[in-house]
Amino acid sequence: MCALVALAFLIPLGISLGEQTRQEALADAARRGALVTGALAVSTEPAAVRRAVEASGADPATRPVVHGLGGAAPTGRADAAALGRAAADRRSVVVDVPGGALRLDPVVLGDRVAVVEVFVPDSALEEGSGGRWLLLAAVAVALAGAAVLLVDRVAARAVESTRGLVKAALAVGDGDLGVRVEPSGPRELAEAGYAFNRMADRMAAAHTDERELVADLSHRLRTPLTVLRLDAEGLDSDDTSVGSFTEAELDRRRTIRRIRQAIVTLEGEIDVLIKTTRKTVAHDAGPAMCDVSELVRDRMVFWSALAGDQNRPHRVSGAQLRIPAPVPRAELAAALDAVIGNVFRYTPQGTAFELAVSRRDGYVAIRIDDAGPGITDPDRALRRGASDQGSTGLGLDIAKRVALRANGSVSIDRARLGGASVVMLLADPEATPRQVSRFGLVGRMAREAREQKTGGRRWPRQRPTEG
Repeated sequence: MCALVALAFLIPLGISLGEQTRQEALADAARRGALVTGALAVSTEPAAVRRAVEASGADPATRPVVHGLGGAAPTGRADAAALGRAAADRRSVVVDVPGGALRLDPVVLGDRVAVVEVFVPDSALEEGSGGRWLLLAAVAVALAGAAVLLVDRVAARAVESTRGLVKAALAVGDGDLGVRVEPSGPRELAEAGYAFNRMADRMAAAHTDERELVADLSHRLRTPLTVLRLDAEGLDSDDTSVGSFTEAELDRRRTIRRIRQAIVTLEGEIDVLIKTTRKTVAHDAGPAMCDVSELVRDRMVFWSALAGDQNRPHRVSGAQLRIPAPVPRAELAAALDAVIGNVFRYTPQGTAFELAVSRRDGYVAIRIDDAGPGITDPDRALRRGASDQGSTGLGLDIAKRVALRANGSVSIDRARLGGASVVMLLADPEATPRQVSRFGLVGRMAREAREQKTGGRRWPRQRPTEG
């Protein structure tokens, strides 16, 4: 196809060059004929005419021939009709004959008209045409080769761009919403690449919004569910194994049991939902920041109302000024609700609790104290999925996971109120890094060695004090 296109341009060029050669050969014939016509204008003597003819060309075969001077007819190649037309029209005529072409130039000599015939052979008309056609053919081949290489490169880029777009589309179809393409190739494919990237961005945003909506919904469901569980615990006993009961009393106790079992099941499902969706949202959303003080004030609006219903004295300190933390707000809210919810779940009604926020030594500390019975085995309570209260331990697990994500930790100690004290440490993003000295490093290594021997507990001295 490329060769045909090249030939379509080169063939007219070759024909034009051939026509130019023909015109140059005929112009040379006109020059030689002009020498004879000029001599005829001066003299018609046979000797003068013969000298002019001999001077016009060295090749006897191409020397001009003069018709119409009288005497014997010259041996030319022009027929009578062509000669008569040139004499009658009194203008130069070019006639094709076998072996070449004739140029007939009329000369008016008084009452008669002579005609000078100049023969141009085919070799002169086509001089150099073979070389020109070979050159044009070589040019055509070169153009065709260059066109093939160019088309091959363009096609390769188009195929590569298409392959990348298909690969990215398959990756998105498999759930990888972070894949993007580098728009390249022809304009249409590049526009398709930009459109694909915009589509992937919108899908990722919609996916994150969906996950966040599910996580927020599960978080919002958990707090009213805590109220339901506490109210259910305030109902009568659901034990039907001891004693004799009427049919109505049996139905009532069985109904209470079903309510409590349904609440436990619903709590478990919500815990799993919070656990999975928060993990996915954290992975998709990346680093985030929140104001700990604002979050504490907001969540205590709900817990204060519930504490009032249960006659629980409570106090909040240190939540007046802005205190940033490197965790998403929803994540920290879930952890805070989980720890406070444990206070309401595992301490009797009327038990006091306290929440304090402080900043010190490069950390943000959130402390929740209660006046309950405390936690007999803090290490076991902090282990994933374990609790000494018969539950799954997911509440402290959520708090621990959030603290670890913020380069912090969770510890359990005896509170000054008499019960448990749960402290969440979060790295302070605005803290100035401290210079680490050689002596400090040695001392820290010594402390870590002592902690390994004592089981890893570090309280109460390593816990930041609350403001």
